[in-house]
Amino acid sequence: MENMIAVTGNSGPKVRSDCEITLRIKDKGGISIDLNSKVKTLYGSSITSQCTEVLKFFGIRSAELSVNDSGALPFVISARLEAAVKKLTDAPGEFLPELSKSNLVASVRDRFRFTRLYLPGNTPGLMINAGLHSADGIILDLEDSVVPEKKDEARYLVRNALRQINFYKAERMVRINQGQRGLEDLAFVIPHHVNLILIPKCDSPDDVRKVDSRIKELKKKHGVKNHVFLMPVLESALGVENAFDIARSSGNIAGMAIGLEDFTADLGVQRTAEGTESFFARSRLVLACKAAGIQPIDSVFSDVNDTEGLRKAALASRAMGFEGMGCIHPRQIQVIREGFSPSQKEIDKALEIVEAYRLARERGLGVVALGSKMIDPPVVNRAIKSIELAKVLGLLPERNKQH
Repeated sequence: MENMIAVTGNSGPKVRSDCEITLRIKDKGGISIDLNSKVKTLYGSSITSQCTEVLKFFGIRSAELSVNDSGALPFVISARLEAAVKKLTDAPGEFLPELSKSNLVASVRDRFRFTRLYLPGNTPGLMINAGLHSADGIILDLEDSVVPEKKDEARYLVRNALRQINFYKAERMVRINQGQRGLEDLAFVIPHHVNLILIPKCDSPDDVRKVDSRIKELKKKHGVKNHVFLMPVLESALGVENAFDIARSSGNIAGMAIGLEDFTADLGVQRTAEGTESFFARSRLVLACKAAGIQPIDSVFSDVNDTEGLRKAALASRAMGFEGMGCIHPRQIQVIREGFSPSQKEIDKALEIVEAYRLARERGLGVVALGSKMIDPPVVNRAIKSIELAKVLGLLPERNKQH
């Protein structure tokens, strides 16, 4: 143990709100801490006290610890240090930061998921103020955005983030890894009030059932009462072929998404702006979701600088029946939300349809007409849904809110 060293966290000129921890556990000599931080004068004593507390919590009385700090908050420091300890020992227990009351809010199945912002699960600087961007959901990602050698330590950071960060009413989501590693990820997030789990590269109903079963076990073990929803992500030809069976494989599924980067790679084709290569797959996912009564969610738009392209993609996505998209940058959020919101022209048309239907019913007419077009019940129902959506989004004129 004397010669074993664990290094966790990140450092460098572009790193912020993080720290790099280097830990060597010794047999004797007490705890020595070498702190390198720009805020050492103000917060040095509290950082060293916290580190000493964490080490003693895990039964470590002698160690050499180096902390290269770039403005890390306490929950980040404790996550990095606990990860280092766990690399070197099998010490039991978890050093958990206090749970913020703002993160006790439960989610609901049919809430809006127009925008979901992906955040790398090992980059605290991007997490801390993410809720201020007003995405419908924030995804703390343990999968593709975390390099393999950092995946274990990212779990501690995501766990602490779920307990400490104010998400400002955004749905708290975590994308786990594939297979067995993903099932192991769940132990770090289910006890800590996560709202929704994304299941990546989902190829079959069995992939969902394994996750669902493990969540049930963990909820029972930890006395978790809050509902945890699921969102399988289809990223292969096999997944798309099994879309409907996946969509109805669990009553906890709230939506299903498609990941086009991996899907097109599986097909052996390039992803294009036109999307002809994925049109069938996306249509199939929408149909499967609608048939199963869950939300279809479109892929991310990968060019963060092409605002106009994103706008067109969002409008096209909504026209296909999707109910949201993924975001890889905060500035995509408002563009996507506008694309999935009813336009003023749509709202006005919906109000006309509902009013015409109401007047026809009052007059005892069995046929409803608006101009030269006949209106049947499905059209009226669609108009009512548009009005309800406009109400929730605050887009309905004040005089029409009685509809």
